[in-house]
Amino acid sequence: MAKPQEKVSFGQRLKQIGMVFQFTAKQDRWFAPLVAAAVLIPLALAVVAVILWSWIWLPLGILFALLAVLIVLNLRSNKAMMNAAEGQPGAAAQIMENMRGDWRVTPAVSSTTQMDMVHLVIGRPGVILLAEGNPQRVRGLLGQEKRRLAKVIGSAPLHDYVIGQAEGELPIRKLRTTLLRLPRTLSGKDVNSLDKRLKALTARPQMPKGAIPKNMRPQGGAFRQQRGR
Repeated sequence: MAKPQEKVSFGQRLKQIGMVFQFTAKQDRWFAPLVAAAVLIPLALAVVAVILWSWIWLPLGILFALLAVLIVLNLRSNKAMMNAAEGQPGAAAQIMENMRGDWRVTPAVSSTTQMDMVHLVIGRPGVILLAEGNPQRVRGLLGQEKRRLAKVIGSAPLHDYVIGQAEGELPIRKLRTTLLRLPRTLSGKDVNSLDKRLKALTARPQMPKGAIPKNMRPQGGAFRQQRGR
């Protein structure tokens, strides 16, 4: 049984927000000026409204300032995280694991010793392969995975992307929006069925192909000796 999620206290939540503030401020030079503008503009308008009409506009101005700061924090922190993740091995899988919705992520279903990897994602749009690493090497890994998956996915759509900045590649900062725009062709039941089939495929041990090596063959006369015992 899954363990119930622990509730985050108000102090812990403030600490998390503070860490996000610090991280975003280091990564984004426009963050601090935008936060200052988000605070000063609503408060300035509230002061003018208090002078012209009533003091009731002051708490409203404070609330609008807090809301503006949270909006700026959300937008700029997401951008800062995308910039920091760019070029990091496994970043695409981590982003997918943190996305909202029913996304079944299996990191590095195929990889090389040079940190090239292909991640498997299953969702309402179908089967998605995300490749990270050297473009020439990962395209070979993608071809292998597509041939392997084609045996079990049936008519489910298969999408593949190479994460990178070159022509024909998908920048990691556009990963979320690109996948969210894919048509939802599968139902929840289809996703569950597809997930079970692919888990069985990836869990199945693969026997090495080719002739049996000589050092693994039984020595001559071994069977005759056993029969003679």
